[in-house]
Amino acid sequence: MSKTILIVDDEPNIVISLEFLLKREGFRVLLAGDGEEALRKLAELAPDLVLLDVMLPLKSGFEVCQEIRAHPDWNSVKIVMLSAKGRDTEVQKGLALGADAYLTKPFATKALLAKVKELLGE
Repeated sequence: MSKTILIVDDEPNIVISLEFLLKREGFRVLLAGDGEEALRKLAELAPDLVLLDVMLPLKSGFEVCQEIRAHPDWNSVKIVMLSAKGRDTEVQKGLALGADAYLTKPFATKALLAKVKELLGE
């Protein structure tokens, strides 16, 4: 069975390109446009990995990351934070809150795919 990835981003162009890229690689893809929707989809659909934008409506990616890590049922979910905010403080904050990786936008799709496959053990 293919792994499931939840893309959480409010920028349609990024969502469309990530969805295409990941589906082409054989992943099942779910989408959420804000932090609260992301948490609902996590509870309902149990993805294996979350691509999580930092700047989101309703709840920031940092808040979502913190809630994922605080929830015992979601310990195995991998989190890759994606952000235009690439300062060391943001990267450190994301990793300190429990993200498995932090990629700065714009990122190379090959690098993103390699990180996703590494985290999912593929």
